[in-house]
Amino acid sequence: MATKPKKPNTAPAPQKGVDIDTALKRVTAGRKERENERIKEVARKFSDRADGPEMRLKINGTALEVAYAHDDAEAAAVLLMADMGTSDPHFFKGASSQIALIGSYGKQIDAEASNFVMSVVRGIAPKDELESMLAMQMGAIHAATMTLARRLNNVTSIPQQDAAERALNKLARTFAMQMDTLKRYRTGGQQKVTVEHVTVNEGGQAIVGNLVHGGRGNDGN
Repeated sequence: MATKPKKPNTAPAPQKGVDIDTALKRVTAGRKERENERIKEVARKFSDRADGPEMRLKINGTALEVAYAHDDAEAAAVLLMADMGTSDPHFFKGASSQIALIGSYGKQIDAEASNFVMSVVRGIAPKDELESMLAMQMGAIHAATMTLARRLNNVTSIPQQDAAERALNKLARTFAMQMDTLKRYRTGGQQKVTVEHVTVNEGGQAIVGNLVHGGRGNDGN
């Protein structure tokens, strides 16, 4: 039976609660100006990002227990409900359980996988439950896509290659469709096309303007 591959060692991600000014002084010392500009931009976005509690998983017998890195369980739940764009506790309970199960493999747990999906949801900033569900699926589909990409790089036969390619293409197309679905849902399915026109009056004076075609509600039609 194949074992789950170990995660690569990566640089530690910055944690909430750190002194950004102190950290910036340390990491920017002696670096090139352009590199420091990029570091400061990331630090600014990091400070502005929503501070959602980290999910912690534990196997207790046959049950998967879920907790959060927060000193108040109720406050953690409310913060996560805000991340999910919901005020319904039943939706939160179901959605958080589904995200937690992504990081569960029998007796093994991978809280990073669950926290990754939650970070995708937080980054998309859903406005309602439908957007939240779509964001959860997008995080899960991306994770599965990268798993298939790794598998494709390690095939040992043509049948394995064909199977991995088909699955990878399906997942990549699904993610693109999800992106398009989210965009159309947020814009109400309406598209606006701007056509620039140039009118030349007698005497050679040109007037440049925009013709805007959209849905109902535009002036004139």
